Amino acid sequence: MKRCYINIAVVLLMVTSLCLTTQTGVAGNKDRAGQGGAGELLINPWARSSGWASANSASIRGLEAMYLNVAGSAFTKGTEVVFSHTSWLKGTDININAFGITQKMGESGVIGLSIMSMDFGDIEVTTVNNPEGGIGTYSPQFLNLGLSYAKVFSNSIYGGINIKIISESVGNLSAQGFAFDAGIQYVTGFNEDKDNLKFGIALKNVGPPMKFEGDGLSFKGIVPSNSVSLSVEQRSETFELPSLINIGATYDFKLAEDHRLSLAGTFTSNSFTSDRYNLGLEYGFKNYFMVRGGFAYEEDIFDDAKRTTALTGPTAGATFEIPFGKSGKTFGLDYSFRATDPFDGIHAFGARINL
Repeated sequence: MKRCYINIAVVLLMVTSLCLTTQTGVAGNKDRAGQGGAGELLINPWARSSGWASANSASIRGLEAMYLNVAGSAFTKGTEVVFSHTSWLKGTDININAFGITQKMGESGVIGLSIMSMDFGDIEVTTVNNPEGGIGTYSPQFLNLGLSYAKVFSNSIYGGINIKIISESVGNLSAQGFAFDAGIQYVTGFNEDKDNLKFGIALKNVGPPMKFEGDGLSFKGIVPSNSVSLSVEQRSETFELPSLINIGATYDFKLAEDHRLSLAGTFTSNSFTSDRYNLGLEYGFKNYFMVRGGFAYEEDIFDDAKRTTALTGPTAGATFEIPFGKSGKTFGLDYSFRATDPFDGIHAFGARINL
């Protein structure tokens, strides 16, 4: 049976690699920039992994893996609960709240649930006759719900799949859709524990096109022949999801007893934005304290005139993990910062409980 699980994992890895090969021709195509939708799927809402530029797709563990590489959630030992609050592009009043829980099932399976909500605040309603507003407000709401299952196939191979339900509403318009993520992690190494070298590959945001529908696309029209007023509904164009592939590796250096330094890198091949190269470094003392930094590079990121993102590259973060006795239960606090221009950066705060 174990041999069967390993073969399945290898097949999944081959299929994902094939998808990478077929998508390379259009990935990062500048001509397609702005044509995709559901851009919130590209936002990492979690405070720990965003602190080192999401570079740890090969070594991410626990609930946060549901965003970066769902295979990593297979490492959940019992129950993990995480909450994160992000002040997105400080100064815009956009806030992101994320909550999730993962639970180990049986000897090798883990199920997970995650919810991400974007709040844009109250925006003034403006019309042709009231360009300055004063006639009310509306509040766009973006909500993503994820359901995942991950499994330990062997001592070295871990895999998982994530199904996401996507909901966007803007005034009296809304769009719903769904997407799939799949990922594999492979652990090997050269030290005593044989686990200091990690590889990972993940395919994300694969799903059918979405479109907006609702009363916001209708208006009153006059039939020329008899001057009768009728409600006319316009058709909205569909938009594709921002599918991508993450390919990553992490190497752990054992500096001394209980001291670790991890170097991580992830290449992200995007369908509708520039490809990205993420590099991160994390220092850890046991599992109690971790400090990390990273850099996310893409083409023209140093050129203010040509850069296509507000993120300028540098990231940083820290984690404090407090144990509850000798039972292995812990309570953790996470913080991350992502530099931007314009605006005053992105600040994320997280809390987690491991039971």
